Amino acid sequence: MTVDQDVLTETRPVPTEPVSTATVVAYAAAGVLLFAWFLFGWLVQRQGFVASVGETAGTGFGLLLLIAIVGTVRQNRR
Repeated sequence: MTVDQDVLTETRPVPTEPVSTATVVAYAAAGVLLFAWFLFGWLVQRQGFVASVGETAGTGFGLLLLIAIVGTVRQNRR
């Protein structure tokens, strides 16, 4: 009787670049602006809680899509 074993080779993770302070500040500013956009829609425009959450979520997903596109373009230039 034989036992077949797969030999796993250990791969080292590729070191990633650290996130810059400017990127962290930009993400924090975007989060604060999204929260302010939510409060503006809910309290000033009185469009309802669910509508304000949906509008803010849509805006946030749009920003994430934009960030992904810019990141892809920057990665392909290297």
